[in-house]
Amino acid sequence: MEYKKNPQGIETESFEIIQSIIQQEFPTYQFASPKEEKIIKRVIHTSADFDYLQNLTFTHDVVAVLEQFLQAGEGTIFTDTTMALSGINKRVLDQLGINYACYIADPDVAEQAKAKGMTRSMAGIEHAATLPGPKVFVLGNAPTAIFKILEMVEAGTLEPTAVVGVPVGFVGAVESKEALYESDLPAIVARGRKGGSNVAAAIINALLYQMVERES
Repeated sequence: MEYKKNPQGIETESFEIIQSIIQQEFPTYQFASPKEEKIIKRVIHTSADFDYLQNLTFTHDVVAVLEQFLQAGEGTIFTDTTMALSGINKRVLDQLGINYACYIADPDVAEQAKAKGMTRSMAGIEHAATLPGPKVFVLGNAPTAIFKILEMVEAGTLEPTAVVGVPVGFVGAVESKEALYESDLPAIVARGRKGGSNVAAAIINALLYQMVERES
């Protein structure tokens, strides 16, 4: 059986197919900017779901905010799952000087969550808030993490640089993302039920790859 084996060739052809499908099935669709186009297309590439043309939204100039965060080379990306963190290109983050962490499996965070009767994702947000430096939260699984961020922002105990909020699910997912979408925080939000850790990682990777392209 003949099949394609070159990973770069497979990816290039995949994006060509995505563009072809958009032209055929969504002929009037217009991307808001080339940068948002690359993010949305990489999410589609990851998920094979063209609904993200409509439900992936960008608020408060979030792409520029995230680019400034990455270019500054100081700060931390916090994810709500180890899967999201594992999917992000950490080699590029290391080159940029950006730290990264996920506390979902941290024993102290787990103990704090149990003591306070909250999810480990919420406890992870509280722990991240105690650490110095700019913070970007990348959330693909836990609606409670979004709610906790919004609560802490309102209380004045957390100032995120930006939030990628794309939890998938049925309980609190839609509501948490709508609250984030309507907030004053710069955010990338997958409105509706769809999302996931793979989508969250794809969004960050799309930003990283654009930066690498400009520097090469």
